[in-house]
Amino acid sequence: MTGMPTAPYQEFAREHIGFEYKNIDLLVTALTHRSYVNEHKKSVSEHNERLEFLGDAVLELVVTDYLYNTFSESEGILTSWRAALVRTESIGEAGDKLGYEPLVRMSRGEKNGSSRARMQILANAFEAVIGSIYLERGYDDAAEFIHKHITSKLDQILENGTWRDPKSHLQEVSQRIDGATPVYKVIEEVGPDHDKVFTLGAYVNGKLMGKGVGPSKQHAQQEAARAALMAYEVLQRK
Repeated sequence: MTGMPTAPYQEFAREHIGFEYKNIDLLVTALTHRSYVNEHKKSVSEHNERLEFLGDAVLELVVTDYLYNTFSESEGILTSWRAALVRTESIGEAGDKLGYEPLVRMSRGEKNGSSRARMQILANAFEAVIGSIYLERGYDDAAEFIHKHITSKLDQILENGTWRDPKSHLQEVSQRIDGATPVYKVIEEVGPDHDKVFTLGAYVNGKLMGKGVGPSKQHAQQEAARAALMAYEVLQRK
């Protein structure tokens, strides 16, 4: 990466991570998507997937250690809490709040991608940033970063119930409020058989309460249930 301007990355590190990198290339790589390398093969050779792999492991260990040593709940409940904390939406949102998206190097096509694709890129970059912090400063600094941006969300997650399986939770809510069980219907299927994207709707009493998109019907159902739960939450506030 010789010759590329690194000052914006170092400034971001000082303001949002809390230190200057001795090896700023670690952070630059953490914020480099594979698609950017494909477009700049002559000048860039490394993307963030290896750092993402490392950061994902550090993230899971730190969150697991925190939950185990802080709570006495059963393994099943702690697993559900951990899944809610580290799912793509949670860490993508954390990345969005950190504000590093303008520094993420990606292809022109990815920049114009869907909001879900954007969230996935931000989530992957967040894990890669964790990996870069771990290599630059060690476990304790990586854990401090994770506690500040991820485990601190647990109270909110417990309060709004998003740690629970969304389909089971939606069924409880819809039966309590509307006296009906949700029905999931396919709205759209696009793409070839080996790479389909499904859009499903969660309907209660024939009314569309939420839509979800995913690479499988099951995943899309979960997303539709989450959207429907948010819709119920909005209705109850009125």
